[in-house]
Amino acid sequence: MPRRHGPALLTALVAGTAALAAIVALAGSLLFSGGGAKQVGTESVARTPAAPAHSTGVWISTWAGAPTAGVADTSTDDDLTQRIIRNVVHTSIGGDAARITLSNLFGTHPLLVDRATVNTRPVSFRGTPSVTIPAGGQIVSDPVVVPVAPDADLVVSLRTPTADGPVTVHPNSHQTSYVADGRGTWRSNLWRYLTAVDVRNEAAAGAIVAIGDSLTAGTGSTLDANSRWPDVLSDRLRGRYAVVNQGIAGNRILRDGQGYGQMYGQRAIARFDRDVLGVADVKTVIIALGINDVQQFPKERDPQRIADALRAMTERAHARGLHVVGATLMPFEGSLAWTPAEDAVRRQVNALIRAGGIFDEVVDFDRVVRDPYRPSRLLPEFDCGDHLHLNDNGYLRLGQQVDLQTLHRNGPASDQL
Repeated sequence: MPRRHGPALLTALVAGTAALAAIVALAGSLLFSGGGAKQVGTESVARTPAAPAHSTGVWISTWAGAPTAGVADTSTDDDLTQRIIRNVVHTSIGGDAARITLSNLFGTHPLLVDRATVNTRPVSFRGTPSVTIPAGGQIVSDPVVVPVAPDADLVVSLRTPTADGPVTVHPNSHQTSYVADGRGTWRSNLWRYLTAVDVRNEAAAGAIVAIGDSLTAGTGSTLDANSRWPDVLSDRLRGRYAVVNQGIAGNRILRDGQGYGQMYGQRAIARFDRDVLGVADVKTVIIALGINDVQQFPKERDPQRIADALRAMTERAHARGLHVVGATLMPFEGSLAWTPAEDAVRRQVNALIRAGGIFDEVVDFDRVVRDPYRPSRLLPEFDCGDHLHLNDNGYLRLGQQVDLQTLHRNGPASDQL
């Protein structure tokens, strides 16, 4: 059975601040003193495979969380020197070493991270324990030898003692993370600054990246249950591939989020290189996008524009040798945004997808969750209640619908291997 909840996690988090302090005290001047912070320029970091010279494995992303926006951090008091961010993420595959990617993409000031750990193991950046990331930049850490379990919770802790300016986040994570400060420890549904965890793994064939919207991110699923459809797919693959979820709630293909919708992230065609092509050892991409172009204002009325954008992302993936699987758009009658006109656009997009010529393979999400007696609606047993998003049973159905034989040209032969 999948290890979804990580039974030791709560105990580890309660002791987290003390454990981190003990590590710092033990390491002393060896790790966290002297030398100052190293300035890292804004750069595109090559992340595949870039393994250490002594490694016989390859670096593969086991988890990622696409950065969506910069927000004011109101979770803590003014004394940032006492703040520790504990990002809790769920792995897909394991490994014998890890490295992390930190992003200041939406920051307007340099970001100092003077302490970082992966499951309490200290992390360095180009040989130093602290790093300064310029506004708009990112950094990949040095490898840290730490056992990473598959299908398990992992804690990446960061201290940002002089943070000033917007915090680069991924909101609506459906995973409980924590911020500890001088007042105590606080729950959070944001992943802060952390955008990827890679592992050194000799057995997995690479990574499968799911790029999508809230239906991929897991809106409607149970908190901390890891029941999103990419989680279900990962369980089925049993470590043969990593599965990386790059879903952003509210994300669109053709338009960036606006107003509050800035939390919906950059348009998919703009973030595709970073959030798909930039994933370590990516082999296959599953594209599940388009419903927000149909139902969010301003609404896209031309199904051909959506189809052309999907085809353009496929062509960019093909240029990198990737295999592309695309999903049909699911029904949403009964939600606040639904009208017959929007449903007509959705159905036309699906017709173009099913006709071929956009993706290498098609996974028909629409067919498996729609009510056969009213195809513009979700089946009640899969509806989380808002008539747009799914419950855990619905996401289970989607994850089971993906044909493992279509995921890679040389992929696994069956679900039973």
